[in-house]
Amino acid sequence: MKQSLPRVTKQRKAIFSALQGDVSHPTADEIYQRVKRRLPHLSLATVYRNLKLLAQEGLILEISTPDGPNRYDPQTHQHYHFFCERCERVYDVEIPVQAQLNRELSRQGFSVRSHETVFYGLCRSCFKAANLSS
Repeated sequence: MKQSLPRVTKQRKAIFSALQGDVSHPTADEIYQRVKRRLPHLSLATVYRNLKLLAQEGLILEISTPDGPNRYDPQTHQHYHFFCERCERVYDVEIPVQAQLNRELSRQGFSVRSHETVFYGLCRSCFKAANLSS
């Protein structure tokens, strides 16, 4: 039985559009606040549901963060992220993806499609502020 794709709604279009060009990796709540200005009857549950669908369709990335809300990234090419443990911002890390990790796991019998890596620590600003206050 062929599974049909979800219907493209004005809410889904607005949510997807709100992410385009955004490098801040917003939370669902931040996206909700942006889109609600244009669609006042939008619910937070609708935003969560549509973000999940967009991620499943490979149109956005969903990034898990420790002890906090997931973040969303419109850049779907494989790349790494950095999570600042102080300000809780997420940054794109533009270093070459280590494809040999996929190959190594494949040699061990795993079927690897891709991998995600999130680095944790302090961003430049927080690191500088922490060193100034010491």
